[in-house]
Amino acid sequence: MIVVSERDVPALIDVGGAFDAVSAAFAAMASGEARNFPVVREALGHADALYGFKSGFDRKALALGVKSGGYWPGNAKRDLTNHQSTVILFDADTGQPSALVGGNHLTALRTAAASAISIHHLAPPGARTLGILGAGHQARFQLQAALAVHSFDRVIAWNRSPEKLSSLAKVAADHGAAFAPVDLPTLGREADVIITITSSFAPILMDAHVSGPTHIACMGTDTIGKQEVEPALIARARCFTDEVAQSVTLGECQHAVAAGAKPAAEITEIGAVINATHPGRGPDDVLTVFDGTGVGLQDIAVARAVAAHAVETGVATKIDL
Repeated sequence: MIVVSERDVPALIDVGGAFDAVSAAFAAMASGEARNFPVVREALGHADALYGFKSGFDRKALALGVKSGGYWPGNAKRDLTNHQSTVILFDADTGQPSALVGGNHLTALRTAAASAISIHHLAPPGARTLGILGAGHQARFQLQAALAVHSFDRVIAWNRSPEKLSSLAKVAADHGAAFAPVDLPTLGREADVIITITSSFAPILMDAHVSGPTHIACMGTDTIGKQEVEPALIARARCFTDEVAQSVTLGECQHAVAAGAKPAAEITEIGAVINATHPGRGPDDVLTVFDGTGVGLQDIAVARAVAAHAVETGVATKIDL
């Protein structure tokens, strides 16, 4: 078994590597060659923490594993990341553990890769302005990934605390894109692509805000009750997701589905677009939405890529159990 520490992970995978790994996982899911197992997610009743497991198996890649971790809101006071996770990979032929990989940086990368994949496949033609809601830790990864896969020349952003937008301004500048803080109506009106990455439990982006050909990647809603956009916006969009079962129960689409405004049958896995079994954005589509709920196979895919590179470069530590 090998161990790859959290400190070594950033040097072992980049946005492109995560994009490729997650794309392959989504494609395998849509073709029926891979599936995620039921998620376990519980409040510990200690330190206000949420803890859980995400796991799955990709028969095509023979990728088997589990991510264990959760959210500790008090970690910032300890100079630690609030999100803590570790990925364990197993040999699909024997069930023996093959790798233990630090999962904090990987979680941020794989989440950003998912929205970047949706932008790559679903952005309206000629999209030049990217809008982003939120300025937390994950927002920087989202912006880096989006700018890496699409030629945006302008970034506009909104956050409840505008002073926190400075970190996004720096990312935009590093990629040669203009940056401006804006209000929500301006963002919805002027952005060709919008990423929402907040922890909101009430809609922030409203249906009336968004006009014109637009793609929205909703990346913050991964729990029952969370919500970033108004259900009416979901109702009029052509909707895509990583996994339909999660989208309708704990993703952004949960509210529109529960209200009867969006049938679950009208939500498509993004893997079908990757596999070219679904056309994606149609010529008459004004609005597309990607509901990124986060699935275990994403974590397994990026962890496998990291583990393989760690072995190749001699970074991995080998241990006997």
